[in-house]
Amino acid sequence: MTTYHNDFFVLANQLIEAGRFIDSKGWVPATSGNFSARLPDGTIAITVSGTHKGCLQQSDIMLIDADAQSLDGKKPSAEAILHTALYKRYPDIQAILHPHSLNATLASRIFKTEVILQDYELLKALPGIDTHEARIVVPIFANDQNIPRLAKQVDRYIDQHGAIYAYIIAGHGLYTWGDSVLRALHLLEALDFLLGCELNLHGVKI
Repeated sequence: MTTYHNDFFVLANQLIEAGRFIDSKGWVPATSGNFSARLPDGTIAITVSGTHKGCLQQSDIMLIDADAQSLDGKKPSAEAILHTALYKRYPDIQAILHPHSLNATLASRIFKTEVILQDYELLKALPGIDTHEARIVVPIFANDQNIPRLAKQVDRYIDQHGAIYAYIIAGHGLYTWGDSVLRALHLLEALDFLLGCELNLHGVKI
């Protein structure tokens, strides 16, 4: 078996395991969400469109190029362009996770344009943060069925405001990323908890 195939299968298995964990949290109802990981050659393993993320099999992980074009004849999510845009911007990103968690979805309804997370100990779960005396902004973008236009909007925001750890699509879900599938999963778990804290502070009881 070639190194290329080994890389793909290792990452595919990591995405499958992440999917099971994320589904166990109730963050990917029905067939929502999409996950990806970047191979050393720059191609991207990503979940096939319309798959249940808690029941992923090897055949549910496909391969796309850096422009979100299928390399194996399978159909990626329309949101694959959001993944490739992030990979192009951040060379250190190796994995992207996009669930449709209740906390992220509700936060987009309550806070409208951004969620400010400040003075939480768990912010230290995010790379580069080593104190609770930190403040991060999670921007919220209006949902848009024109995915290339949405990707450009995210790019413009980062150009204007600097690097971000995650973003929310309103009424939809959260995007976050890391230098490995496991690291992205840690960030996702931390961010969802912090979003839940903010919702409770603003009187939203779940």
